[in-house]
Amino acid sequence: MLLWVAVAVALAAALVSWMRARRLAQKLEALTQSYWELRYDFTRLRSQVARLDPENTPAEEAPAQAPASTVSFISLSSMKKKG
Repeated sequence: MLLWVAVAVALAAALVSWMRARRLAQKLEALTQSYWELRYDFTRLRSQVARLDPENTPAEEAPAQAPASTVSFISLSSMKKKG
């Protein structure tokens, strides 16, 4: 008799845990969806602002210009000491 009670309690605890895990998974899915929607909206609004006022784009968004070929390829064999 005690064994059946323990099995019933364990089964009830497993069922409650499973239901709680499903609810948490649904909440996580909703939060993930909200995050990606906000990220999309932020990017879209940032591009709209950049189109409206192109002079005031932040420095991090400005494309980096490479120096005018000041660095060239140097082979390792030319760096070996001749001796």
